[in-house]
Amino acid sequence: MKINGPLAEVDIGGNVKEVNIMLTPEAKVGDYVLLHAGYAIQVIDEKSAEEIFDAWEDAHEAIQ
Repeated sequence: MKINGPLAEVDIGGNVKEVNIMLTPEAKVGDYVLLHAGYAIQVIDEKSAEEIFDAWEDAHEAIQ
């Protein structure tokens, strides 16, 4: 959503969080990134992001 130096505001399922992007300096506004412990660790493509979203949705439905 917004990048300010090594920090970025990201939308995680409608929740806005601040994460560190020092490990992914190539990340830009609009990219999808994998997050771990407050850090963006990899930039991924939209198809991969959708697959991850679908898997999380399936997992959530399975435990309901």
